[in-house]
Amino acid sequence: MSSPICFPDLDIDIDPVWGEAIDWEALAAAAAEATAAVAPEIAHGTMLVSLVLADDDEVRALNRQWRAKDQPTNVLSFPMLSREEVLRAGAQTGPAMLGDVILAHGVCVREAAEKGVTEAAHASHLIVHGLLHLAGYDHETGEREAEEMEALERKALALLGLADPYA
Repeated sequence: MSSPICFPDLDIDIDPVWGEAIDWEALAAAAAEATAAVAPEIAHGTMLVSLVLADDDEVRALNRQWRAKDQPTNVLSFPMLSREEVLRAGAQTGPAMLGDVILAHGVCVREAAEKGVTEAAHASHLIVHGLLHLAGYDHETGEREAEEMEALERKALALLGLADPYA
């Protein structure tokens, strides 16, 4: 990307299962910057996001507790603000907690292999996807909403030099 874009401040917790071969903090920051470029409502350094790179057991427990689904999933998002609050939060001078994004390592690795992409590329996609959920986008509310969210994901991933995951 040519000029730096302001993006949410990320508080990152990385389970050792994710390993050290990839600079996860730099990858997450790049994904957040690309997301903010396509969803300017979160392009504010006063917005805070908790990003957890977890193991499958932790994500399974959260998915069971909050979604009544007893299995790990690739990414969970827990927004702290409504869409309307996100749109208003950019005008604030103080911090605003957007929410939490949690990725499951085993699911991410398996899906990356199935898609024929790197773990880093797939994790970037999942972070973008989770951040868009925190911004108030939801692909599960209808076809139009799904298309809108996927279009933003494609644009953000293109800024990262990553292929269209929906092609």
